[in-house]
Amino acid sequence: MLDWRRAFGTRRRVVAPEIKESRSGPLIAFASGGRARWTPRDYASLASEGFAKNAVVYRCVRMIAEAAAATPLQVFADGVRTDDHPLARLLARPNPEQSGAEWLEGLYGALQTAGNAYVEAAGEDAPDELWSLRPDRMKVVPGRSGWPEAYEYSVDGRSIRIGRAADGWMPVLHLKLFHPTDDHYGFSPLEAAAFAIDVHNASGAWNKALLDNSARPSGALVFAGGDGERLTGDQFAALKAQIDEAHTGATNAGRPLVLEGGMDWKPMSWTPADMDFIAGKHAAAREIALAFGVPPQLLGIPGDATYANYREANAAFWRGTVAPLVRKTAAALTGWLGGRFPGVRVEADLDASPALQPEREALWARLNAASFLTDEERRRMAGVGE
Repeated sequence: MLDWRRAFGTRRRVVAPEIKESRSGPLIAFASGGRARWTPRDYASLASEGFAKNAVVYRCVRMIAEAAAATPLQVFADGVRTDDHPLARLLARPNPEQSGAEWLEGLYGALQTAGNAYVEAAGEDAPDELWSLRPDRMKVVPGRSGWPEAYEYSVDGRSIRIGRAADGWMPVLHLKLFHPTDDHYGFSPLEAAAFAIDVHNASGAWNKALLDNSARPSGALVFAGGDGERLTGDQFAALKAQIDEAHTGATNAGRPLVLEGGMDWKPMSWTPADMDFIAGKHAAAREIALAFGVPPQLLGIPGDATYANYREANAAFWRGTVAPLVRKTAAALTGWLGGRFPGVRVEADLDASPALQPEREALWARLNAASFLTDEERRRMAGVGE
């Protein structure tokens, strides 16, 4: 009050400190209601039915995670690449349990399966350790402005809340894939390919059941008795038990069926050719690969002639799937850790990828032939330092 009266008496204008805030924040806060929200999907079921039981999904996630983790992250301090900076050492050995490649592989794998990946920084001022947290155990706690105020990590009924530091820095990095209808969580390729995964799994289950039943289509035993004559309940049960015991399973494949008088075998189901079984399974596999951004040719799926050869498909995989993912991760790490390591930038070293070597050689050849460019301009356009 004294400060206000003194300002009013001397006709000085008191300017309130500027507060930058999103204009759409109140709407998000109204929708969220300040309550914690769990990830809006059954992550355990998706991971079980997709990653654990589907070879195509498993291979897609492994290919993306391992290829992205194999791309080194380089640290630039004041525009100069360095390997002795504390952040470079932290990324090379993020925690005592994991190497940098193992940590990144888990991070990229979580993004592909859940659409979300979380990293916790441990340390007083500058982080000393980086830990990747399971996405199904994390939930976002929105603040008054609608944006995340804290994160809660729950295990076996116990929860811990990780909030912002005193200077406003959030010790949790939340990486997510674009979701058109959710403000806080990402949308995973695993969920986008859920219908194709169900079709592919059902095809495998049908094929397994076909093999268990001697690889023969099911049919019916028709009793051709006299007018109105039918099998008794005991006769029907005995016949069914005999068929189940002696004519089903891989060990009974090819065993002839002995029928008594008045019994006739009538096949009833469609053949695999009529159902187009193999083609349908391959179509589902290609749809799964499309959701993850992996060329089907790299997965050994026949019937796909989009790319002329394996090398072209591999280059397209690195250029269209791996490179954007590692660039996004490097930019997120720069924005997150830049306040703790001033003047530091993290970039992905895509030159270390052998799959992109032909493209780099073609670029260098074009730049070398451009006589109107200076050496400095060629270096800048090639993306290399001085």
